[in-house]
Amino acid sequence: MATNFKNSLLAILSFSSIAYGDLIEPNPNLVADGLPGISRDIVGLVEKYTHFRPTLLLDLHPTKREMLVKMRPEEGQVMQLHMVSDLDSKLVCLTTFPDAVADALYQPINGVYCVFSKDINGNEKHQNYRYDFETGSITLLTNGTSRNSLGIWSPKGDKMAFTSNERNGKDQDIYTIDPLHPESKKLIREFSSGDSWYIEDWSKDGKTLLLSEYLSVNDTNIWSLNLDKGDLTLLTPKNTKEEVAYFQPRYSHDGDTLFFLTDKDFEFKTLVSLDLKTRELKYLTPSIEWDIDLYEISPSGKDIVCVSNEDGISRTHLLSLKESKHTKELLHQIPVGVIGRLLWEQNGKGVRFNLSSAKAISDIYTLEVPNGSLQRLTKNRSSMETDHFVEPELVKWKSFDGKEISGFLYRPHTPKQAKTPVRIIIHGGPEAQFRPEFLGQLNYYLDELGIALLLPNIRGSTGYGKTFLKLPNGMNRVDAYEDLNALLDWIKAQSDLDGDRIMVSGGSYGGHATLAVATRYNEKIACSLSIVGMSNLVTFLENTEPRRQDLRRIIYGDERVPVVRDFLTSIAPINHAKAITKPIFVVQGLMDPRVPYSESAQMVETLKEIKTPVWFLTATNEGHGFSKKENVDFLFYATIEFTKRHLLLESSK
Repeated sequence: MATNFKNSLLAILSFSSIAYGDLIEPNPNLVADGLPGISRDIVGLVEKYTHFRPTLLLDLHPTKREMLVKMRPEEGQVMQLHMVSDLDSKLVCLTTFPDAVADALYQPINGVYCVFSKDINGNEKHQNYRYDFETGSITLLTNGTSRNSLGIWSPKGDKMAFTSNERNGKDQDIYTIDPLHPESKKLIREFSSGDSWYIEDWSKDGKTLLLSEYLSVNDTNIWSLNLDKGDLTLLTPKNTKEEVAYFQPRYSHDGDTLFFLTDKDFEFKTLVSLDLKTRELKYLTPSIEWDIDLYEISPSGKDIVCVSNEDGISRTHLLSLKESKHTKELLHQIPVGVIGRLLWEQNGKGVRFNLSSAKAISDIYTLEVPNGSLQRLTKNRSSMETDHFVEPELVKWKSFDGKEISGFLYRPHTPKQAKTPVRIIIHGGPEAQFRPEFLGQLNYYLDELGIALLLPNIRGSTGYGKTFLKLPNGMNRVDAYEDLNALLDWIKAQSDLDGDRIMVSGGSYGGHATLAVATRYNEKIACSLSIVGMSNLVTFLENTEPRRQDLRRIIYGDERVPVVRDFLTSIAPINHAKAITKPIFVVQGLMDPRVPYSESAQMVETLKEIKTPVWFLTATNEGHGFSKKENVDFLFYATIEFTKRHLLLESSK
């Protein structure tokens, strides 16, 4: 089926000699099927909303006041690797690839080179490269076709351990390599198909690796791997009576203790220590009744800074291991927002992190410990002031079964109509969470179109406890759709929101949920936008890349079991497509390894047959969502046009 859809796509591509005149012409990598002409006038109207460039922290130099970051160059299409010095905060661009750099790590002893990773056209087959700072030369370390993790450094800084499916194209095995000598690559341990393993830490004596075995977001284990023998030893209690999750394991500096996050005996992820000799488990943050998202051990090994997720907002805390208790919240004046990567400075006097908020694009800050003073190290680069952007309001509503569901509502400062139209944006995952980070282009809808944005965290979202996370699994999937149905009714009941003009949208699982809403509650919405969404969980599970199949079956159910297959078939949006009468916009990357192109294409084909108004935009050089600026911009223009026509009911000019 997928092959036929690709042939159809190639046929559409042959019609390229269109005289656009005063209309925007899609770039050669975009296929616009059913989209009307979009006036070039829109480019000038929205341009200032298309130049936001976040700066994302990757790593700190081991001896210099210098760091690796990724950012899109001013004239570039995607995120590239940059170096920035504390002395002048000047960003030096190191790479100029047509595809985005994903991550990078300095060589941890002298930092004379770094290792970074990137894929091609969003295919998620990341390759690792060495970048030599003195010469600017780049050396490929992996075979160019396999899927590889960036990996972690050995204590001596002479090797990296990473996972790769090089052996057979399917299984993620563990390798080591000396990046200065790529031919030194060595297979350490093979794993069988369906296993999902992550390398977390390397012991200080260099003899073992810490591994996470990921069965699901609710069920993980921690193992040690002997590098000489290849033997595995389970370090966490085997989950028998209930699923337990263990995350982010780290060795203590002396190697006698293991730190990690777990929901064992708690609804939320808490920080614990495990004495590897006595097996005593000690809870370190039981007073914080929210998930601990991140933590980092200080260079001295005496303190830990951790970040909690409190209703989506990041809070920082300092833990003294000597006192063995949670001591205080750090830096109350940190702006309300979301903290990203967290790294201790080598001198142990501060931590660095990314911070993104409603009013500020992601930048890098340093926080002194323990006095709590804050310094902003990079200044976000955008073509407009962002201080006026709308802050969200936390809203809650009751679902069909009495469960309380929450989300973030952004109301435009200046409503343009008596009742404000609403766009709902559903996050992917489903094991994810919308948090009040920088909205970027979405601010245009608030500022210029006067549309409210509502971003729900329906059941199955992270951040609200393990019970809430598991609620819609398997045969309970429809309950998550019903949370959205209840939201539609809640909007209808608000005096300032227009319940007759609601647009539902989302990407990945959010795209699937959008399709479910469009089929089940067609009469309650005005239009919908599905980006890389699954139209049938059965065909999705059958066609997603093999490494993801078993992981997704735990969430959605195993389509190979007849009763489950019948259920998933019965709720599949594509099997209820005839219920969709409102206009719909479908977006897909041809190279998507997660949600295959066929999921969107089969939905569009069905909608065309029943004469439902449908726009279909495909990018031949993108994967799971759009990342290249020229593609992102055209999608922005097209979505604005779709919104004006079908939510605001403005006639085309």
